[in-house]
Amino acid sequence: MEYLKVIGHEALVRDRSSGAIINTNKAEYEEYMERVRAAEERETIISKHSEEINNIKNDLSEIKQYLLQIINKG
Repeated sequence: MEYLKVIGHEALVRDRSSGAIINTNKAEYEEYMERVRAAEERETIISKHSEEINNIKNDLSEIKQYLLQIINKG
């Protein structure tokens, strides 16, 4: 592969065949990947909490229905 330096950016090069900009700074890449992993983890946690909230809402709805049945029988 043949790369061209990006003017004004020490760690960036352009791949001549695809035109893609590539960051050659490994530390910056690792920091980026850590941010991606943290965002994915947050998304998983939010999804899990959302599911738990929906389960609680369903349980409360059932309880409400049972209470209404008890009240209507009395």
